[in-house]
Amino acid sequence: MVSPAPIPAPAREPAGLRARLTIPVLAYCGILMAVMQTVVVPLLPDLPRLTGASPAAVSWMVTASLLSGAVLTPVLGRAGDMYGKRRVLLLSFTLMAVGSVICALTSDIGVLIAARALQGAAYSVVPLSISILRDELPPERRGSAVALMSSTVGIGAALGLPAAAMVVQYADWHTMFWVTAALGATGVALIRWAVPESPVREPGRFDVAGALGLAAGLVSLLLAVSQGGQWGWGSPRVVGLFLAAAVVLGLWWWQQLRAARPLVDLRLVSRPRVGLSHVAALLTGFAFYANSLVTAQLVQAPEATGYGLGLSIVQTGLCLLPGGVTMLLLSPLSARISAARGPRVTLALGAAVIASGYAVRIADSRDLWMIILGATVVATGTTLAYSALPALILRAVPAGQTASANGVNVLMRTIGQAVSSAAVAAVLVHHTSLVGGLPVPTLHGYLLAFAMAGAIALAACAVALTIPGDQEPAATPSPRKRTPALNDEAMEGA
Repeated sequence: MVSPAPIPAPAREPAGLRARLTIPVLAYCGILMAVMQTVVVPLLPDLPRLTGASPAAVSWMVTASLLSGAVLTPVLGRAGDMYGKRRVLLLSFTLMAVGSVICALTSDIGVLIAARALQGAAYSVVPLSISILRDELPPERRGSAVALMSSTVGIGAALGLPAAAMVVQYADWHTMFWVTAALGATGVALIRWAVPESPVREPGRFDVAGALGLAAGLVSLLLAVSQGGQWGWGSPRVVGLFLAAAVVLGLWWWQQLRAARPLVDLRLVSRPRVGLSHVAALLTGFAFYANSLVTAQLVQAPEATGYGLGLSIVQTGLCLLPGGVTMLLLSPLSARISAARGPRVTLALGAAVIASGYAVRIADSRDLWMIILGATVVATGTTLAYSALPALILRAVPAGQTASANGVNVLMRTIGQAVSSAAVAAVLVHHTSLVGGLPVPTLHGYLLAFAMAGAIALAACAVALTIPGDQEPAATPSPRKRTPALNDEAMEGA
């Protein structure tokens, strides 16, 4: 493999206010990205009335950002490795802010869906930020910063739901998008001011064919998974999409193995330390997402069901808030565990804690305090697992491929979440009873969903324990004084 051209590094260590604010600014961007993905949830029941569209069309407000995020995350990650991570980070955050402005200016469902697809570019914020932190921070500060950055996904989701619900309840719904647009514009300004451009790059020609092939395959796969419950799992559309995904992704895999500069280095992915980390990410994403989905529905169920609490969407968001606060507070602890025992142990421990949280949910899902306790335990495990995943990737890939490799890892989490959503919906649909003439999931259905998510978490724990030794590579120079780019041969010898 041809070694990347060396890129001059700044002559002195970063200092001053801007350098000290790099981590908080990147964390702010990660939290805002998660908030942006969550804010439409309280709107979904009312959007058919507000936009004059069907419920099926309105559901694309979530699906559009999921699809675009899944496609753009690995693509923008690779672009960041090649053209500059700060530059691509600015692009993705700008697209998110522009999407918010468009949503604030329209009530047309078609335009809203297109704007939400633009916002999906922000999914790449976390892998790009993690890569920047690796390049800019000394090893002793890197672990806690990466753990915090990875946890922002859960923190933002927990904060976004109650905040958006209150805006929807007390103000015009467009106000919510004006708020996210203003916060996004602030994020762009802060990135320009406080985040340095990484000197570590891997120059070459961008793999356009690989990007288009991955996009076509992922859209087919995720569209089938996300819409299967609505269109019918045996319908020609869904079966055709699954077949198309298999064919296109198979051809894409073949093309990537033969490309001189592939979008995704599949030889790197085939290494157990990288490939098993991606499998664990998929399973952890499944287990994590079920917590939010099931908890929100369970506490809002009518009291007439015998188990439901009849809570409002604002009260529901507040139930999930302790989990978000826990993720914020525990991210430094997860970094310390990884430093002492290795991220493989942290990942396995996190998955086991997630499973124990679901055990709490199965034991008691009627009392509010037990529901909050169980959801918070799941959030605690998610903090440990999500902070360990990027640490595993950073230890296993060359410095010039950290953004693209973390982008693939985030993609696997996203696929896990999409599959979780479909699986939970399928379980609940098959376990319903009539309450007030309307079909409502039974408590048994919710408990089965918890058991399924807990079993997947245990599978993630088992996969984590099979990951080969994750010791830190041999001494790496300080980011601001090293030779900027490491090639594959150098990393293999580390």
